[in-house]
Amino acid sequence: MLVQLGSFFIRWYSLSIALAILLGLYLSPKLACQRRVNPVIVSDILPVMVVVSILFARIYYVIFQWDYYCDHWSEILAVWKGGIAIHGALIGSTLTVAVFSYRKHHSFLTLTDILVPSIAMGQAIGRWGNFFNSEAFGLPTSSFLKIAISYNSRQSLFINQQFFHPTFLYESCWDLSICLLLLVLFHRISQGKIYLSDGTLTCFYLISYGLGRFWIEGIRSDPLCLLGNAPLCENGLRMAQVMSLTMIALGTFCLLKMVKSYTTCDGLHKSPIKFYYNSQPGSN
Repeated sequence: MLVQLGSFFIRWYSLSIALAILLGLYLSPKLACQRRVNPVIVSDILPVMVVVSILFARIYYVIFQWDYYCDHWSEILAVWKGGIAIHGALIGSTLTVAVFSYRKHHSFLTLTDILVPSIAMGQAIGRWGNFFNSEAFGLPTSSFLKIAISYNSRQSLFINQQFFHPTFLYESCWDLSICLLLLVLFHRISQGKIYLSDGTLTCFYLISYGLGRFWIEGIRSDPLCLLGNAPLCENGLRMAQVMSLTMIALGTFCLLKMVKSYTTCDGLHKSPIKFYYNSQPGSN
C-alpha cells in the first residue's frame, strides 16, 4: 500500500495502472496524428476502452477462479483486492474498438495499429504493480535474477522457498521491447521509409506478446487453470498459454492473409511490407 488516510487508501498497483492509462491517453493521440487520423477519434475511444477492459479483466479472472468466488459473492467486485487478467482486458479492448469502428465507420485495423503501442507500454508499467504487491511471481529459482518473496506472500506449496523468478520483470521488459519496436516502426512510417498495410502492427503485437507470455506463463507459480490441478495445473492447461497460442495463431494467420491478398492477377507476389532506402518513397 502506498498511502492510507483513514478508510481512504491508494495501492501501488492502482498507481501503476493509473500511470499506464495516463501515458496511453497521451501517446495514442500523437500516434493517430502520425497516421493522419483525427486524434479526437482516439481520445473518444480510450476512456470507454479503459473501463470495458478493466471490467472484462475482472470477469475473466473470476470465471477461472469460480471455485473461490462462488462462495464469496461479495468479493466479485472487489477489484482493489487484486485479481484481473490481461487477456480479459485484451478481449474487452478488442470488442470496444470493434463496436466503435463499426458504429463510427472507422477502420478497425487502423485503430488497433494506433493503440497497440500504448497497450504494450501499459502492460510494461502495470506489471510493476505485481512487484509491489508481491504477486504474479514465478517458480523457485537460484538464478542471479532471483527475487526474495516474503513468507506471507508465498503459496503453501513453496512455503519453505525464499527466492523466485521475477516473472513480472521478465514480462515488463518484454512488453517494453514490443512497445519500442512498434514506436520505431511508427516513426519509420511517418518518415516514409517503410510502408505497412493496416493491421500489420497489430499482428506483430499479437505474435510477439503471445510468444513472450507463453514462455513466461510456463514458469509462473499462480496460473489460471483451464484444466488440471491447482496450483500449477498439473496434467492440464494454463489458460494464459492457451490464449497466447491463440494470439500467435491469429496474428500469423492474418499476416499470411495480408500477403496472399497482395498477390496480383498476373500471379506476381507483392508484400504488404515495403522498405524504402531513400528519404522519400519512390525516389531514385
